[in-house]
Amino acid sequence: MNKEAAVFHILIVEDDREIGDLVLDLLTREGFAARLARSGAEMDQLMMQEAVDLVVLDLMLPGEDGISICRRLRSRSALPIIMLTAKGDDIDRIIGLEIGADDYMGKPFNPRELLARIRSVLRRTAQTARLDVVGSERRHFAGYIFDVEARRLIRDGVEIELSTGDYDLLLALTANPRRLLTRDQLMDMTKGRSWEAFDRSIDVALSRLRRKIETDPAQPALIKTIRNAGYMLTVPVERV
Repeated sequence: MNKEAAVFHILIVEDDREIGDLVLDLLTREGFAARLARSGAEMDQLMMQEAVDLVVLDLMLPGEDGISICRRLRSRSALPIIMLTAKGDDIDRIIGLEIGADDYMGKPFNPRELLARIRSVLRRTAQTARLDVVGSERRHFAGYIFDVEARRLIRDGVEIELSTGDYDLLLALTANPRRLLTRDQLMDMTKGRSWEAFDRSIDVALSRLRRKIETDPAQPALIKTIRNAGYMLTVPVERV
């Protein structure tokens, strides 16, 4: 058992009793403080009782579905979310990532892989938190002010909402302006785990970020695609 895991509170939102109990038992054995909710309403009650560090969220739930819950959680916080679904359709996966889920697994899944992904997301979140503590830093680019510590992006006095994925990508891109970053490099910087060779999650995440910061997302000028190579933030970044 990993005793350090006990500092992390994981909330599983899953109505399938067998899967929910399996994940709950696994996380508990590994030393996490894990709790189980069968619906969005139960999730809300538990989240009012104690702080949560990560949510494992099923897509198909009674009442409010996982997509709606993910969108609701993301609208008010950067709480890490890993989505689970029995559907094999890519569109469900893409929708989940589009609205800000940090990772996505289809059912059936290997419980040990889910555990590895939970740890990876938590490590990445902890690394970001440590970066915030180092000190306030603002990165200025193309008229934007990216406040690293406050996790805020502002232009002309208007704040652009950032999901966890948006923030991580922007952190990586603004740390490496005018430098080609391969998909693998960006995936390592933002997810901290090994990716499947044909995983397109990074492309979905970049597309979402472009829609937020590009004047014309169909003709991106800030984040360029370098064909068969990767991506590049094309403008200089001033750190203040």
